[in-house]
Amino acid sequence: MSDFRNYQTRSVPAGTRADAGIDAGLRAYMLKVYNLMGLGLLITGLAAVGTVMLATTTDPASAVATLPNGDMLTSFGYAIFASPLRWVVMLAPLAAVFFLSFRVQSMSVSAARTTFWVYAGLVGLSLSSIFLVYTTASISQTFFATAAAFGALSLYGYTTKRDLTAMGSFLIMGVFGLIIASVINIFLQSSALSFAVSAIGVLVFAGLTAYDTQKIKEMYYENDDTLVAGRKAIMGALSLYLDFINMFMFLLQFMGDRR
Repeated sequence: MSDFRNYQTRSVPAGTRADAGIDAGLRAYMLKVYNLMGLGLLITGLAAVGTVMLATTTDPASAVATLPNGDMLTSFGYAIFASPLRWVVMLAPLAAVFFLSFRVQSMSVSAARTTFWVYAGLVGLSLSSIFLVYTTASISQTFFATAAAFGALSLYGYTTKRDLTAMGSFLIMGVFGLIIASVINIFLQSSALSFAVSAIGVLVFAGLTAYDTQKIKEMYYENDDTLVAGRKAIMGALSLYLDFINMFMFLLQFMGDRR
């Protein structure tokens, strides 16, 4: 991801950013970013729903295990939710996103795009377990609430004249704080700390949505060749995708009705 940030050295000078805001090329570029992000979310959703359908059953004869909430797992479901393979399922998306972030400058656009799709699918596989914890209705409600908030925040980041760089640097530090607090709470199992992490997490990724949108806009340069522009669009989509997914997960801890 840090390599992608280096593209800022080719950004449009500050005095011309207002003109770039109404440039047709910029609008087409931002639309491409949002389309890539949206398709990534669609792949994640389909992968999550498909996984939970394969992992659960209503036929006792096909079940190999039963969860406390009454859900019956197939052998596939047991493998990805209860066996040591679950750690692979959890860590695979992290490996994919690091691979894409650090190798994007040496990849073709099609290879980077394919890696993004694979990553989105792995995230869906990993997040499929939320259907075993929360009701489908609350997951849907949280998704639409996240989409509405994301749209408003991204629009603000795109249109504001305020420089969000200082806020972004602070929020990125907040992400590291959230990670540390989450790891600590694995051992403490504190409901108060969990609530604080969720609340702060929503605020952090809400702010990052606006910040990342502004950075993606500023990184647009009309004279970029097809390769560079394609890589920028994919990494921009990845940034916004991560903001959306994390905001959704933190909101779900507030809005989700447990089964």
